Amino acid sequence: MSFWYKWLWLGLVLALAGCGTAVATPIPTPTFTPQLKLGQTAFMQNCGSCHSVADQSIIVGPSLAGVATRAGGRVPNQDAAAYLLNAILRPSDYVVDGFQDGLMPNNFGKKLTGEELDAVIAYLLTMEEP
Repeated sequence: MSFWYKWLWLGLVLALAGCGTAVATPIPTPTFTPQLKLGQTAFMQNCGSCHSVADQSIIVGPSLAGVATRAGGRVPNQDAAAYLLNAILRPSDYVVDGFQDGLMPNNFGKKLTGEELDAVIAYLLTMEEP
């Protein structure tokens, strides 16, 4: 064998040997439970026309990106789930600075079933700040 042929052959063998070791492992896509899917659907049908889930994106009401993190510290001695429930059922009690009172409907306690309301809160609790 010629000198260059040996190097070409060695290079090909090394290149092929390395092909199987550099396989990227895909990052798994998070899956929603049935409750979170219901919450996302109910949110999109009832809340998504006024509240964005994208950071710094305001439609009518405040963006809910990171709301799970912020909600836990808004009212002393109240966890995020309790805050979100009260903010949905009695929105005038929790008006975010820079937004007008009375814009958010106060009939979600009648409009949503208990299961939907719990699911929306569970869905919102997945929205933590990075």
